Order: sequence, then structure tokens, then C-alpha cells
Amino acid sequence: MLKDLALQPLDDIRVLDVSSYLAGPFCSTQLAEFGAEVWKIELPKVGDALRRFGTITENGDSLPWLSECRNKKSITLDMRTPDGAELMKRLIKEVDVLVENFQPGTLEKWGLGWETLKAINPRLVMVRISGYGQTGPYRDRPGFGRIANAFGGLAFLAGYPDRPPVTPGSATIPDYMAGLYGALGALLALKARERTGEGQVVDIGLYEPIFRILDELAPAYAYKGYVRQRMGPATVNVVPHSHYPTKDDRWIAIACTSDKIYERLAVAMGEPELAKPDTWGPLKNRERDREKVDAHVGAWTAKHDRDELMRICEAAQVPCGPIYSIDEIFEDPQYASRGNILKMQDDRVGELPIPNLVPRLSETPGSVNWLGPRLGEHNDEVFKGLLGLSAEELERLSGQGVI
Repeated sequence: MLKDLALQPLDDIRVLDVSSYLAGPFCSTQLAEFGAEVWKIELPKVGDALRRFGTITENGDSLPWLSECRNKKSITLDMRTPDGAELMKRLIKEVDVLVENFQPGTLEKWGLGWETLKAINPRLVMVRISGYGQTGPYRDRPGFGRIANAFGGLAFLAGYPDRPPVTPGSATIPDYMAGLYGALGALLALKARERTGEGQVVDIGLYEPIFRILDELAPAYAYKGYVRQRMGPATVNVVPHSHYPTKDDRWIAIACTSDKIYERLAVAMGEPELAKPDTWGPLKNRERDREKVDAHVGAWTAKHDRDELMRICEAAQVPCGPIYSIDEIFEDPQYASRGNILKMQDDRVGELPIPNLVPRLSETPGSVNWLGPRLGEHNDEVFKGLLGLSAEELERLSGQGVI
């Protein structure tokens, strides 16, 4: 049976994206990648702030904009004006999902709060992403990814115990995580709507996805009063499970999550006696001597080039991985085989490699059809084609800075 390549899981869903920067836009981008029609609202002449965030290309738009706002249609609208608010209400009638990440109360101030929009379109699903969520004593505080990493508990764990906390990989992790949960929430709400016929609000604080992924921190603190501290590249509960130096001045990650895996590593190191019950075989003994174990493994890895270590560990079925920089990712055959780097052609920047979409569906795999659009590129399609505004109305609204 041939796949219907035109079929996409969300090709019957329309999304209105009034968010900016990264969390909200990433949410709607994921929906767009699997067929949803996404209208991206931007301020006239100014555009989304993400267009000017990060590396700026010769055409004036940033690389994050081109990559993270792919598959969207750009329309310009100033919702703060009376005419703009009215147009917004007309658009709400035509969509299934609204994505916003203003500070709480902003849309309400413009007469576009949930109760107003729900009355216009009872089936509307509204994804609201903000620094601290729509409720609570901190709801009015502004928030960005770095603040969410800090408040959510992740930044405290990043770095070494005798040094200040560092950025855990990227300050934008919470934005991407909130976008993921926003897309998941939208899909769950759409599924519920099939039964109830009514929409609902998906409410996410940037810090909440970070707190959600901190494995046992919360129950461990409540159960034993344990406050985990920074451990560098190591982790609790298992050892050796860290980053180790190599002879060719690179790094390798090794993860021994059980006594059996550690035994395989000891054999691969040529020291099977280190896995006996009276040495470091039991986890409790390795935990007791954590620094010695890690130092011993590091001394062994430092005698071998990284590629050689990979072969040794793979042959012994010891989980390992090279610690890659981005240039090495571009050269890796696994990335190439899986198509993880998608090369897009665009008349503004030529060929632009971007991360391909995730997840991978066997029958309706989704697609990236174009990069982040030009400002207002789809105004005529939406305002004239869908809402039926005349050329005269468009000219008046444009002259007044509404669109």
C-alpha cells in the first residue's frame, strides 16, 4: 500500500501564533511541521523580535527566525489598536489553536482575553506560555529561559561543586521545553475537544518543564531531606557515569548504569578484578570510592585515542559516546543516515542546513516546506482571501499602521 504523502496528521488544523522569540514560536512550528496551517502575527514594519535575535543574515533576518519559524505564514497586525483587535476577533473564528507568550494580562488589556475569545469561538484551544504561568504570586514577573533554568532548579546543578553555577548547556532549553509541552498540550486539548466539542486553555510557566525533568530531586528531598549539589559531569546513583579525557585531547562519555555494565567495562580495561564483590563490583563500593573510580577510568581513557575507545567500549557493549562539537556533528555518518540535518534552499540565503523535524513518523512523517517567511508575506492570502477585506480596506489599515 502506497503512502499518501499529501496526508499530514494536522492538515485540518489552523493555528494563530501571536507569540514572539522562541517558546511560543517553537510550539507552533512543531504543529506546522506536521501539517497545521500556522498564521504568524507580527507587528507591522517591526516584525517579531526573533528576526533580530542571534546571527543576522544578509537579508536582515536571523538564523533562529529562518529555522524556528519554518512552515509559517506571516501576517502583520497591531492588536493593540481597535481595528487590529477587531481583525483579531475575526481571525479567531477561523482557527483551532491560538499560541501566545505575553506576560499574563496583556491580551486581557487589549480586550482579547480568554473569556472574550472563548465567546467568539467556543472550540478554541489557547496555549499560554509565560515566565511563571497565569496564576500564582509571581505571575506578573517577566521571564526568559535563563531565569527559568535558575528558578526551575537546573542551573543550580550545572557546574562543579567548588565553582558558581553555569549555564546548563543553553539558556534556551526552557523555551524549547515549554514549546514541546505547549505542542503536546495543544494536541491533548484538541483530542479532548473531539469528545466535548469545547476548547480550553493550556497554561505553561517556562520553569515548569525544567522542574518536571529533574528526575528524583523532589521526592529525594521530601523523603530524605537530600539537596543534590553540583557534581560536574558526574551524576548521582551510578558510577562510573561521566566524561573522561582521551589521548588525542578529546572527551568521551561513558555510562555504567548497572553492576553488569561496569563489569564489562572492567574486562574491557583489562582489569576484571576491579569488578569483584570485594573491590568495586557492587555499586555501593563504587559510590563509596566515587572519586577514585572516576580517576581510575579517566587514567585508562587518557591512554587511548577517542576512536579507539569507542571501538573498545562498543565491542564490550559498554554505553559510550563522543562528546561532539557542532562541526563533528556535521561530519558524523549517523546524523547523515538519519537525515538529522536538513539542507533547505532559500532564495534569500541559498542553502541553509537546519535541524530536521522530530519525531519520525513512518506513515505521515511531516515535512519542512519553507524557512521563516518574509514580514507580511501572506497578508493578502489571509486578510483578502480568507477574511474578504477589500483593497481599499487593506490600504486604509496599512496607512494607519494596523497591518
